[in-house]
Amino acid sequence: MLVSASALVLTGCASGSSGDKASSGDTSAVITANGSEPQNPLVPTNTNETGGGKILEALFAGLEYYEADGSPKNDMAESITTDDSQTFTIKVAKGHKFTNGEDVNADSFINAWKFGALASNAQLNSYFFEDIEGFSYDEDTELTGLNKVDDYTFTVKLSQPRSDFPLRLGYSAFYPLPAAAFDKDGKVVDGFGENPIGNGPYKFDGKDAWQHNVKIDLAPNEDYDGPRKPKNGGLSLVFYATLDAAYADLLSGGLDVLDAIPDANYATFEDDLGDRAVNQAAAIFQSFTIPSDTTNYSHPEAFAHFQGEEGQLRRQALSMAIDRDQITKVIFEGTRTPASDFTSPTIDGYSDSLKGADVLKYNPDEAKKLWAQADAISPWSGSFTIAYNADGGHQGWVDAVCNSIKNTLGIDAAGNPYPTFAEARALITKNDAGKREVQSAFRTGWQADYPGLFNFLGPIYATNASSNDGDYSSPEFDKLLDEGAAEPDIDKANELFQQAQEVLLKDLPAIPLWYSNVTGGYGESVDNVKFDWKSVPIYYEITKNS
Repeated sequence: MLVSASALVLTGCASGSSGDKASSGDTSAVITANGSEPQNPLVPTNTNETGGGKILEALFAGLEYYEADGSPKNDMAESITTDDSQTFTIKVAKGHKFTNGEDVNADSFINAWKFGALASNAQLNSYFFEDIEGFSYDEDTELTGLNKVDDYTFTVKLSQPRSDFPLRLGYSAFYPLPAAAFDKDGKVVDGFGENPIGNGPYKFDGKDAWQHNVKIDLAPNEDYDGPRKPKNGGLSLVFYATLDAAYADLLSGGLDVLDAIPDANYATFEDDLGDRAVNQAAAIFQSFTIPSDTTNYSHPEAFAHFQGEEGQLRRQALSMAIDRDQITKVIFEGTRTPASDFTSPTIDGYSDSLKGADVLKYNPDEAKKLWAQADAISPWSGSFTIAYNADGGHQGWVDAVCNSIKNTLGIDAAGNPYPTFAEARALITKNDAGKREVQSAFRTGWQADYPGLFNFLGPIYATNASSNDGDYSSPEFDKLLDEGAAEPDIDKANELFQQAQEVLLKDLPAIPLWYSNVTGGYGESVDNVKFDWKSVPIYYEITKNS
């Protein structure tokens, strides 16, 4: 599906890999790569950000995994079958173990999913279990749709047909957990996420493997007997304070693989790295969000100008005040493409001709007109700011977006940086009191979990969805989304998803900016470096010269 859209995708594709070289390299050599401090302890159902996600993919193995082009392949599953896209029979392959010696079996998945779905556990990925019969957001209920047949077989009954359900099962929310992960009450034991017991290609390299805000060291898991066996001696993910420091380390030989290039080096990195530069299409979407419903925000007054009719006018004005073409050319040197929807050109069903997409085009006259109409309802005051994490190389484009808004609308606009991704996410994510602390618009984006249009829409904009940080809710959008998810014909389903996007283009729960290429590179001492469909290096394939 991803490959079929390649003609539509972003500019300037350099080599995405070093090729499949015959040399096996030094199988004891550790690969160093950049990463970011996870927001939370490493529990699969409570990790929905990229820093923790790439680590979970190394530590755990789900029923499926995704190959470089996004196609799903069995990992722990022997088979996944259905006659009606509503009841699925899943057989777990025998012989797989967790690093503590426990068998990976039907209970490993059933117990993990039930924990993730239970309302009182408040897991960030609970949304992914919404379609299973018995799920509830409001109270603790039994997932009656999960039933054990035998030690290695279970069935999943959904509340309505979902043709893409098997495609979802490679995502980390659906990973298994060992019995040792749970206490007698079925809760994950304290400390499990700091040193998780996994079943994937890698494991923690000793009890001090996670040095917070510094790095995580992973060693090959000798008990893993799946299709992703490591061809190296381990993986060290280093948490750099800035991408500039990471890039400098790559050039000097101190870093083997880098999956993002600082904006200051977009014009030169392909010359710097030659055929070791990576610039290829990826399923990544960038935006910023202004909360739609401030009920769950500790400071709703910060968004007073973005509610009701006034808010809709201001969202449209801000979107039309952004010169996406200029920013992607000047800041990103053509490694981004201005957005025309809320998904990605790399996903089957993408359309660049949705009704209402003109709101994503630079139109300073219309932007000023709409802003003036909003001012007639309630005069603007204060500064418009966008919160972002300073450790992710976002300052350049945030400043450019704010300058475009400032110059077009004649208001004060500026970036609002936080030192790390984890710190920014802590303000955006609901706290223990169920409140979000962020007091401005904030950077948002999406790296696909699985290769389908629904994944760019449901988890982010559906009512109560796990990554719906702006608390958007639209019955019209939800209805179209549900109809599309239940439609067995993929072309008809995608038409409904496109209609759902046209609702988003009216409401603008997030302001789409652009689609990203993965831009990165690797050092002279490593071979077989490939980046997958969603921009993550395929770490287990990388070899290193001795």
